[in-house]
Amino acid sequence: QVQLVESGGGSVQAGGSLRLSCVASGYTIRNKCMAWFRQSPGKEREGVAASDSDGITKYADSVKGRFTISKDNGKNTLYLQMIGLKPEDTAMYYCAAGCPYRFAFAGAEYFASPGVYEHWGQGTQVTVSS
Repeated sequence: QVQLVESGGGSVQAGGSLRLSCVASGYTIRNKCMAWFRQSPGKEREGVAASDSDGITKYADSVKGRFTISKDNGKNTLYLQMIGLKPEDTAMYYCAAGCPYRFAFAGAEYFASPGVYEHWGQGTQVTVSS
């Protein structure tokens, strides 16, 4: 059974930093497509960052230069390092895994489409105050 468990969320002031973690069990993340999404109340789930099986990374324009996605294959853990946090980054953040296509052969917004991911975590809340 695949489980993705997120942690690392919390409350920070604008300009602060957080690192989210997603530990996978029943699933090896090496050479797999993994992503971070976020969702605020009343809004659609938004793709934030993703890394495909080739190691190609994609970011939403709103987080480029501030967020970094990375993997530790030895720990079977996905990370999202977030710096320069803004109030608009406030959301529940979800880890996702298992998109079937490599980004080089997919459309530009493929990585940010929730429907292409097979597995999801329960989320961790990030709150940024001004």
